[in-house]
Amino acid sequence: MSAARRPGRDARQGTLRTQFTLVIFLLAFLPNLVLTLTARPGVSALMLAVWMVLVAALCGLVGYLLSGVLLRPLSRLEAEVQRGDFAHARQARPHRDDPAEIRALRAAFADLLERLSTEQARRSAFMATLVHDLKTPLIATGHLIRALTEHPLPDAERREVGRELLSENARLLALVGQMADAHRFEREEVEVQPRPTDLRALLDGVARRLHPQAQARGLTLSVAGEGRTCADPAVLERAVTNLAENALRYAHTGVVLAVTPAGVEVHDDGPGLGAPLAELAQPFNAQPATIAGQQYTAGTTGLGLFIARRIAEAHGGALTYARAPLTRAGTAVPPPPSAHAGRDAARHGDLAAVHSVFALNLPEVTP
Repeated sequence: MSAARRPGRDARQGTLRTQFTLVIFLLAFLPNLVLTLTARPGVSALMLAVWMVLVAALCGLVGYLLSGVLLRPLSRLEAEVQRGDFAHARQARPHRDDPAEIRALRAAFADLLERLSTEQARRSAFMATLVHDLKTPLIATGHLIRALTEHPLPDAERREVGRELLSENARLLALVGQMADAHRFEREEVEVQPRPTDLRALLDGVARRLHPQAQARGLTLSVAGEGRTCADPAVLERAVTNLAENALRYAHTGVVLAVTPAGVEVHDDGPGLGAPLAELAQPFNAQPATIAGQQYTAGTTGLGLFIARRIAEAHGGALTYARAPLTRAGTAVPPPPSAHAGRDAARHGDLAAVHSVFALNLPEVTP
């Protein structure tokens, strides 16, 4: 394919150089032609013809050489791209004879290649997500179906297998929906229809739905605070649910959903993030991450955080993360100036252990 395209590329480059050569030739030859035709009448026609041929040859040679000099930066840029060392050449010191237009073209090419590289990495991460995350529930479902069809099971065990099948199916549907949301939110703006929303009622609804999940893990799930704001309750609820499900996955003893003057916070006493939020809250992250000592493959760690971040931004807010002590009222306080001070405060009963705090900052929250 490369060999097939090269003749066309060389032809286009030759055509461009031919055009430059022709322009320079005409600019140099036409004045000489006029001077020759207006020469003294005593000069023979043969001498004039020989002189015009020599001038034309000299003008053509000069035009060809000058066109090569003018096109040298462009030819060098093409050679760098063909060799595959364009990015390295861009990082090196720029060539002195590169005009401003070539430098701008070089920068545009570099930005395009960087975007293509990022997109390719995300596509690879997306495929890793499909292969890794979808394979696990599908394998589990296959084993459960095999147990139902190949082994005689008592009614109680058949009902238990049926419940596990439903659980794996719900997990698969949730994952597919999350990937579809992340893929859509990556390319489109999140559509929201704001209206007055009771944040406490919204958090109570999320807590009721996630209570069985918290109970199954032996965790407490509580709600604190009061407040109202102008938001899309259905979309905002999706963001809170994503954060709460992540918190329940890593919490040691419990999770708190809290309404604050700044918005909504989700607290858990888990180990916290293993990387900055800006790196993890990306769709189909190309880099693996370690959370709570567990290695997660590329593409599996940031979907919920990314969706929550985009929803917060659509409401004019932001998603933030911090590690801070938690008061008994369920709100975060700034970290103490030292670990010793934090232990003293916890010993006196004012503060609990340091928690992970994910905050959906929203504008104009009123009590």
